[in-house]
Amino acid sequence: MPSSSEKLERLLNLTAALLETPKPLTASEVAARVYGYPEDKTAFRRTFERDKEDLREMGVPLVISEISGTDPPESGYRIPKDQYYLRDPGLEPDELAALHLAASTVRLDGIEGAGGLWKLGGRPEANVPAGGGPELTPLPVDRRMVVLFDAVADRKPVTFTYNDAERTVDPYRLDFQRDHWYLSGFDHLREDERNFRVDRIEADVTSGARHAFERPATGVPGARLEPWQLGEGEPVLARVLVDAQQAAIAIGEAGRDKVVEERDDGSVVLELAVTNLDGFRTFVLGFLEHAEVLGPDGVRTDIVQWLENI
Repeated sequence: MPSSSEKLERLLNLTAALLETPKPLTASEVAARVYGYPEDKTAFRRTFERDKEDLREMGVPLVISEISGTDPPESGYRIPKDQYYLRDPGLEPDELAALHLAASTVRLDGIEGAGGLWKLGGRPEANVPAGGGPELTPLPVDRRMVVLFDAVADRKPVTFTYNDAERTVDPYRLDFQRDHWYLSGFDHLREDERNFRVDRIEADVTSGARHAFERPATGVPGARLEPWQLGEGEPVLARVLVDAQQAAIAIGEAGRDKVVEERDDGSVVLELAVTNLDGFRTFVLGFLEHAEVLGPDGVRTDIVQWLENI
């Protein structure tokens, strides 16, 4: 049985051959030109089929076309360079330097960013400050992140189990916040946009067909989660009145879109979707006597009882 290094070498040889060929290569031409394939025809076909599937899973644009003049008709394989290589984005030296700083200070666990920087024209050693760079900060990677990143890039719906319910989600974006990865997208079960903490997804994630949905034209804000949102379950809409003295600060923290009423005396009423009562309580008590929870009764009672207990 061939080793993983032998398979990797064969895949690299196959990719190079299909990239550089001026015309599509038939299966027999692949067998003759690409080092690493077995001589037995049956074994070659099995190995070649697996390799083609591996290339597709890695996102390599493998194109199959019928070769003219062949009888019976025969298929050929090639990898179009214009679909495989990234276009030169034309980054300026200062932009490359900023990109290098990001690649040097943050990395996904087990993934180095320097290689991508080289491809964009960066020279890592030329951008390192004389005193060395800042310390490297690794971001944790969940094994399901590979599927999710691919689904976001190719607009593939994903299916997974979350809170004991099967969800089918149109993934809009991924964000890293407070030491966790979050997926933002349209949840078909709830028929609304939702955020999901990736490490709380149960079991594996599967993806569907490419370009199966359109992202919102206005863009997606992503998982900017506030303390009152760091919980599970369906959100509870809570209303809090903040007087004029602290209204501007409250709006700055919660967002202008959370204002549902502006009163004549300058006070405002905010409506927040609460999934974490402790976080909501912290937000409200930060304004001391300048804030009052108006409802619902369960949320108001929780804060009153908490204050009475202390």
